[in-house]
Amino acid sequence: MNNQKMKLAKLLDDPYLAPFKEKIQFRQKMVQNTELRLTGGKTDIATFASGHEYFGLHRSDDGWVFREWAPNASAIYLIGDFNGWKDDNYYLLKKIDLDAGVWEIKLPFEAIRHEDLYKLHVCWDGGNGDRIPSYARRVVQDEETKIFSAQVWAPQPYTWKVHDFKPNFTSPLIYESHIGMAQETEGVGSYEEFRIKILPQIVEAGYNTVQIMALMEHPYYGSFGYHVSSFFAASSRFGTPEELKRLVDDAHSMGVAVIMDLVHSHAVKNEFEGLSCFDGTQYQYFHDGAKGNHSAWDSKCFNYGKTEVMHFLLSNCRFWLDEYKIDGYRFDGITSMLYYDHGLGTAFEGYDHYFDDSVDEDALVYLTLANKVIHSVNPSAMIIAEDVSGMPGLGASIEDGGIGFDYRLALGIPDFWFHAVKKTSDNDWNMDGMYYALTDHRADEKTISYVECHDQAIVGSKTMAFELMDASMYYSMETSNQDIIIDRGIALHKMIRLITVATANGGYLNFMGNEFGHPEWIDFPREGNNWSYKYARRQWSLKEKGFLKYRFLSEFDKSMLSVITEYKVIDQEIQHCYVHCDDKVLVFKRGTLIFVFNFHPTQSNKDYFITIPRGSYTVLMNSDEEQFGGQERIADDQLFKATTQPKKKAGAIGIKIYLPCRTAIILKGI
Repeated sequence: MNNQKMKLAKLLDDPYLAPFKEKIQFRQKMVQNTELRLTGGKTDIATFASGHEYFGLHRSDDGWVFREWAPNASAIYLIGDFNGWKDDNYYLLKKIDLDAGVWEIKLPFEAIRHEDLYKLHVCWDGGNGDRIPSYARRVVQDEETKIFSAQVWAPQPYTWKVHDFKPNFTSPLIYESHIGMAQETEGVGSYEEFRIKILPQIVEAGYNTVQIMALMEHPYYGSFGYHVSSFFAASSRFGTPEELKRLVDDAHSMGVAVIMDLVHSHAVKNEFEGLSCFDGTQYQYFHDGAKGNHSAWDSKCFNYGKTEVMHFLLSNCRFWLDEYKIDGYRFDGITSMLYYDHGLGTAFEGYDHYFDDSVDEDALVYLTLANKVIHSVNPSAMIIAEDVSGMPGLGASIEDGGIGFDYRLALGIPDFWFHAVKKTSDNDWNMDGMYYALTDHRADEKTISYVECHDQAIVGSKTMAFELMDASMYYSMETSNQDIIIDRGIALHKMIRLITVATANGGYLNFMGNEFGHPEWIDFPREGNNWSYKYARRQWSLKEKGFLKYRFLSEFDKSMLSVITEYKVIDQEIQHCYVHCDDKVLVFKRGTLIFVFNFHPTQSNKDYFITIPRGSYTVLMNSDEEQFGGQERIADDQLFKATTQPKKKAGAIGIKIYLPCRTAIILKGI
């Protein structure tokens, strides 16, 4: 009891949480009771989360064994290439020793072959239908009929080069990626193309973590992978499981961690491809009735209070760690999971909303146990929550009374930047407001800062570069062209990114291509665009052509991350900050580095005094360098000595420095 009080006290350091002490204690007790219910006190929660080793199709010592959970089924048949797709044999037997609707069939080795297609024919009182097994590890689509089927996948086991990868960094610099749209040609990219062509570019650019979207099988490509149908199958449209393993293996050999989007917030409604109405009921995996439908996303909502659903989802958390050596997850749609109203239209302006009856306590318990499973299997795994509500304790450890995520996405930062760029002139940008937006976070959590991810560029919006420069990018990006819109856009693009990563509290994220100012937007092939791939690709050649200004942004991003990595900037506390709103100057210190920003659009300041700690400093890097598309207005051989300035109020300590407009400078302490 004393230990419990000690753990709870850390979360309650926030005085705003003190009134909700009993609710927080209740949630902790609920987690403990649920874990005991799931494990029976006979095993640990990570061992419980091994459903993928029991259910689905597996080779045993004496043949094949297949198991499925379908409590409402009256009969189940295994159909496929091996029996002419007929349901008159290969029937599953209901295991009489279990009262949980588990069905099983055992077959000799010669009965099934590698690459055979198969499904289940499920019968129930009043109906029947073909279904893809819930634990299928390989699902493919027929190119002509467009029909999905499970596929027997039993090649020679992949031989891993790197067995126990552990990141050698503390702060993730994340390169958010999509395998299918990573290629430049119009079409769908592959695991192999990404491994050979894109992965080396990510490493060279200075990112230490690759986040891969849309890995879990999804029937509609345009869903960006968020309408998942088969949770244990790596999307076959990009290649084979072995090719994905080779991609992960190569990344690890380069010192790069690989995380993936994990979509447990909802599931596709499709019955032939997904879990919906799997055994003839709507409530097998999901809530029954209206509660089981997500009206905004046109999808199904899991029942996180059900033992078998917890088994399925927790096993899914473990599966990708076991099978593909994934290093962690970005949990999608946390807000939708945590609240019965999915957080739609809710402002979350008061603490009461985090502890009232709108919270799905079962979902909160599931997320806590999911984090426990993941960290038990891989203690170095990084787990990121996408949540807009600000639920207290989400980024606090389970031991401290929290839900256990390592990081929370700082969703307010891109909102701030795009509002600033779209709605206000940079003449009116407020430095105090900027600094607050970039550093606002709960004391008990780390966050992932970013200017933009894929969300900001989905059709209907634009990338940050395109928002800043728009149509001018089509005709004024050649180095020989002079355009004030392009000059402004490039200058701000660099400054916005540098100040975002330099103030980051836990890590930094960038969506692929945006580091070099990828133009336009993202739009997957659909009926509305005549099934075009024009905007579902990345134009890498833009930065590779020496006569285009994209290379300036690419070089700046690379140099920026090199400094952030070498000096472990994100690991350091912000120890000093100087803000002058009228001059639009913002200065702060992290470790031995001083970051100086002059966001003023026209005012360049000669002998501008800034307060910084006593010491000597040199220019390490600045955004106005010629190699970054700047005007080379700052000499890099200067030495600055921060001393007491007698003419300043109270004898302030600092330096006088030339601050060109729209320029950022990094000073290194000697």
